[in-house]
Amino acid sequence: MQKKLSDYMKTIINRKDLLSEFYESNALMMEEEGAVIAGLLVGLNVIDANLCMKGEDLDSQVGVIDFSMYLKDGQSSKTAEGDGQITAILDQKNYVEELNRHLSASVNNLQAKVDAMEKSNTKLTEELAVANNRIITLQEDVERVKEESSNQSSRKASRAGDSLADGQVLGEARKQLKEETQLRLDVEKELEVQIGMKQEMELSMKMLETDMCEKQDALVELRQQLEDLRSLNQQLAQKSQNLEAGAKQKSEVISRLEEKTNQMAGTIKQLESR
Repeated sequence: MQKKLSDYMKTIINRKDLLSEFYESNALMMEEEGAVIAGLLVGLNVIDANLCMKGEDLDSQVGVIDFSMYLKDGQSSKTAEGDGQITAILDQKNYVEELNRHLSASVNNLQAKVDAMEKSNTKLTEELAVANNRIITLQEDVERVKEESSNQSSRKASRAGDSLADGQVLGEARKQLKEETQLRLDVEKELEVQIGMKQEMELSMKMLETDMCEKQDALVELRQQLEDLRSLNQQLAQKSQNLEAGAKQKSEVISRLEEKTNQMAGTIKQLESR
């Protein structure tokens, strides 16, 4: 694309001596607006020119162009369009139903996982309660051992062997308390993890339920559109039948008129022969 039209126009406008032979002094090309036109042509990309090449005489303009042979029948095009819309809506309906089945299966799987998580959560809660009870019992034992050791501190010299045994019991109790505390922390951590997973599952369930509701609404809307298109198709079929019946009646009337015309022509011939 050379885009030389604006340059040519500018050159022509600058030659006022040549333009004066073809234009009046007050013409647009002779005024300052001519330079504006040349400037506007710089941004011109496409010139849309429609030419009618029908026939051999291109010097005279054709008044009417007949496009009837290129046009389709409106009734048949409407029927084909309606069938295409029905097919598209049926495909969408089948797709939405299949997607709904997949979502239902996913919801069932998630529900089973939620039930399993609830059972596991209940079990962990019971284990945590048992661990708490054991920790409380061990703490009571430690307190009791501390009290006994404090009471027996005055008799430490006479009962060195007994105090040594109490110290061993106290060490074992502390060790067991430490183990139970660690077990409790582990159980609480596992319980927090299970609670987080349960919350995520519940959120996923809510999102899936929302998605299913939206898909069901879309399915209902598609079914309504399908019913509308079916009724429209029936109306079009009824109109087509009515048009066919009207055409048949018109053809019968034409045939009757032709018969009457033939009869009248025969009568005229008979009269002329007489």
